[in-house]
Amino acid sequence: MTITLDEVATKTSAYLAAKWKCQVDVTNITKIFGGASRETYRLEVAVDGQSRGLILRRDPPTSLIDTERKLEYGAYAAIYPTDIPVPEPLFLENDTSILQQPFSIMAAVDDAVTDVSTLNEAQKRLIGREKWQLLGTLAMKDPVELGFDRFMEIPELDQCAARELAYWEKIIMEDEIHPQPIAHAAIRWLKNNLPQQAQKLSVVHGDYRSGNFLFDPDDGIRAVLDWEMCHLGDPFEDLAWSLDPLWSWAEPENAGGLLPPDEAISIWEESSGLTVDPEVFKWWQVFASVKGLAIWISSSEDFQNGEGKDSILAMAGWLMTDRQNQILLNYLSPHAGGQWKGGLA
Repeated sequence: MTITLDEVATKTSAYLAAKWKCQVDVTNITKIFGGASRETYRLEVAVDGQSRGLILRRDPPTSLIDTERKLEYGAYAAIYPTDIPVPEPLFLENDTSILQQPFSIMAAVDDAVTDVSTLNEAQKRLIGREKWQLLGTLAMKDPVELGFDRFMEIPELDQCAARELAYWEKIIMEDEIHPQPIAHAAIRWLKNNLPQQAQKLSVVHGDYRSGNFLFDPDDGIRAVLDWEMCHLGDPFEDLAWSLDPLWSWAEPENAGGLLPPDEAISIWEESSGLTVDPEVFKWWQVFASVKGLAIWISSSEDFQNGEGKDSILAMAGWLMTDRQNQILLNYLSPHAGGQWKGGLA
């Protein structure tokens, strides 16, 4: 069932008035398009004569990524008091009688953008350095001290890689519409080359990449967004995902369109206090592309068989799958001229 902007505005106004016990009027509302796992709305509200910007994220009937809203909101709440900038979480609502689907509300972050493609060289260096410094800072933190153990499972250090591989392999097996030989070849390699254990247990953002943080081009990153795939695990997972060539297709020499990969890794190492083992990191790079493939394969299945017919599902299932397959072939082929010289035995 669809919901109109007017309905979202009216019902959200009543909801906030009950929560804050005062008059709340929605003065403006727009839908933000492009989200893969939640419907996102920007609202301007008048509260006691003051204007305030809010972001409302509502579960759609189906999405590119199936995620647990309670875990996502819990991650925002746990990270908010730290030096990792995130939007202030305000409300998590599971009652579907209000907006037909569960939703969350957070404070808006004003005067910030997500698109790195318009940055000049100096701005790229500024945002790039802070991007991987923040990721290293996140890797360094103790998840238990932050309270993540209250709402997330804590894996053993020697199970981090195997657990994530099993999860995404299951997604591929259940959702592939037709055979995916490249994905299955990569999964076989990953199973045969599992790393022994993580250096430490960290909070893994799960989708840390350019486009998932808000920044001021001349003043740095204002907020890290999209924690819906957050979990506890090996911090190499986030680093490999942030460096995946998929995020730098228009500027392959710079990871995420910002910095050369080697420089990004050095910044991360300095910030996290951890050392990147090339052989172990190789595993996480292949895994990152398999994880990406699982998401794009799932989006194809959703578009063909699910309730949602959002064009982003079809586009991801077609273009992104093709690009991710090319990346994996480059990783796995003994003849590829990519980052890895020689095949992966």
